[in-house]
Amino acid sequence: MGYNWGWYVVSPWSEKGQTNLAFLLSGLGWTVGLALCAIVASVVLGLLIALLGLARGRVARSVNRIYVESLRAVPMLVMLLWVFYGLPVVLGIKLDVFAAGVVALALCDSAFEAEIFRAGIQSIDRGQHEAAETLGLGFVDKMRFIILPQAVRRVLPPLGNQFVYMLKTSSLVSVIGLAELTRKANELVVTEYRPLEIYTALIVEYLVLILAVSWVMRALERKMAASDYKPA
Repeated sequence: MGYNWGWYVVSPWSEKGQTNLAFLLSGLGWTVGLALCAIVASVVLGLLIALLGLARGRVARSVNRIYVESLRAVPMLVMLLWVFYGLPVVLGIKLDVFAAGVVALALCDSAFEAEIFRAGIQSIDRGQHEAAETLGLGFVDKMRFIILPQAVRRVLPPLGNQFVYMLKTSSLVSVIGLAELTRKANELVVTEYRPLEIYTALIVEYLVLILAVSWVMRALERKMAASDYKPA
């Protein structure tokens, strides 16, 4: 006998399905909020680490290399578990599940953000750097007014990809109890015993969410590209 499909558990046309879908979607806010907080923190931290790698001092460049290589080698799930369970033991810092998720995801992702920013900054023509230095601008002002505004436009596509990646990896935080999309699906499976239908609905939720984010990012890229174009 074939599988007895039970789509009624997540059907929008049945009262039971509507209740279950509402339960599943109740985790959407946590998923989006977690991804947004983590990507903002990782972008800021990654930019600072990238600037250390571009500094002239050997110590600053060494800090960049050690940070990037170390954090890129740690699996995100392992970092998540260490932040949540290890920090209270080592440093006496106990974070709730949301804060632990943000810290762990931001730390792991910041190493990749640092490499994205480094490549973007180094892609700017050397003449731009020399022109800024000729004007008497220091390193900070040169980056702030001349280099970074150009580099951000070039790194926007990979930054968008990292945000999509962050949305997907936010599901890992379900293992420490955050009530995001995946956690809600796991809880529903325990009560309904229909994993195939429920996890299929979960896939559709992530698909719609990520397609929407991808559309927004592409629209932003087109807008920025159009602002660069100045008819003669």
